[in-house]
Amino acid sequence: MGHEISSIDISVIVIYFIAVMGIGLYVARGTKTGEDLFLGGRSFGWGLIGLSLFASNISTSTIIGLSGAAYSSGIVQSVYEWMTGIPLIIAALIFIPLYLKSKITTIPEFLELRFDRRSRTFFSAITIFTSIVVDTAGGLYAGAIVLQAFFPNLVIWQTCLVLAVFAGLYTAFGGLKAVVYTDAIQAVILILGCSILSYMLFAKLDFSWDNVLAAAPEGHLSIIRPADDESLPWPGLIMAVPILGFWYWTTNQYIVQRILGAKNIQNARWGVILASFLKIIPLFIMVIPGTMAISLFPGLENPDQVFPTTVINILPVGLVGLVLAGLISAIMSSVDSTLNSASTLVVIDFIKVKKPELTEKEIVKYGRITTVVLMIIAAVWAPMIANFGGIWVYLQQMFSIIVPPIAVLFLVGVFYKRGNGNGAFWTLILGTLGGALLFVLGQVEIWPLHYTYNVGIMVLISTLFFIVISNLSPAPDIDQIKAYTFRKELLNNEDKMVWYKDYRYHVVLLLAVIGILMIKFW
Repeated sequence: MGHEISSIDISVIVIYFIAVMGIGLYVARGTKTGEDLFLGGRSFGWGLIGLSLFASNISTSTIIGLSGAAYSSGIVQSVYEWMTGIPLIIAALIFIPLYLKSKITTIPEFLELRFDRRSRTFFSAITIFTSIVVDTAGGLYAGAIVLQAFFPNLVIWQTCLVLAVFAGLYTAFGGLKAVVYTDAIQAVILILGCSILSYMLFAKLDFSWDNVLAAAPEGHLSIIRPADDESLPWPGLIMAVPILGFWYWTTNQYIVQRILGAKNIQNARWGVILASFLKIIPLFIMVIPGTMAISLFPGLENPDQVFPTTVINILPVGLVGLVLAGLISAIMSSVDSTLNSASTLVVIDFIKVKKPELTEKEIVKYGRITTVVLMIIAAVWAPMIANFGGIWVYLQQMFSIIVPPIAVLFLVGVFYKRGNGNGAFWTLILGTLGGALLFVLGQVEIWPLHYTYNVGIMVLISTLFFIVISNLSPAPDIDQIKAYTFRKELLNNEDKMVWYKDYRYHVVLLLAVIGILMIKFW
């Protein structure tokens, strides 16, 4: 395919690279304090937050994977995208005011305020490891593989290094503000490029939905699958998708960090609602186009080739470059976000705890050095993923191990005020070990259930751990934890406003849209 990429397309990509780097380094000039580096000076409005949340979540594996899955097995995997609104509604209602009123910089920091230092350290260490080894390195490797489909002469390790250095530099110097500003641009490019591709695909089918349905196998456009389905069984849709979504969108540092950088609670709430609506768009510009490709490009053996094939064969010169710029945007926005969040966790949860006397200048120095070090680790590790073959897929399922106890500490911990530090710490330890045990038993085929079932089972077991162990030790001081637990006034707006600005009306509209989609694709 590489020979079909024109010099005009290459020029579009180069211009994109220069623009993003320029913006990132321009923003870096105003990064002088730790709060500037890690939270953008807490200055983000709702538009930047929403666009950045969208862009940082969409990776190359998302684009390639969604279109490929829609081509080969159907649209069921897309529920992870458009059901994002559910956990983000929970965030808007409860966790955004809790986080912002607590003035935290990291999500593990909230666990220390609610429980104790042990839970913060454990959660932070786990998050740093998965951010670099799974998210950053995985994003670099997947991005390099995708770009190789368009440019066959690319060398994987060199591509990973270039992408890592590029994202790492403007992230190290510009911090979260550089990440968010470049994310916003990348989100627009991504949506624009994929929308044009979808329009032109639909045009090839005479803008007829009946033509799309005619080519799709039975059940392809349904999200409800049998209980033994290998991709996403319907019990897993109920038991796992909401929990995994809650962890990712409400407790994951690399996502929540831009929410923590909001100028106020209202802008944070508007931002996550905007992101929720934006996350519905991939269904129409990434997923359904994969189904359209069935009739236009039948017989593709490798689902990962669906997106590159449609781009090369459908788009004219120039627009190919725009879509590739969007693809590179997806790589960069994921990598810069994970690097920034991991360095934040290292500096705030470990270095600053050991050296509380650090000046703002020293915090910035440590933050930039940490970002560069983590960038190098991810770039070195990324090409090695190829040697692991199927094991890498198993690593992706690590989230079914670590997520349940974390979700319990936040979801149950803010409501169950009897929960204490011992209950939280041992729930993390025992819940993680229990999830690992089910995972291992599944790999040796002793435990036959789909990994999504494990999520639901371990949430129930972790809840029991949390409640029982908490009750075996002294109750926490109610006055001390009051600011970090649920109370009805959290649901209110900070200021009086006209109804159409009230986030609660936005929530109702969002739920209605999600409900309509569920009925449509049931």
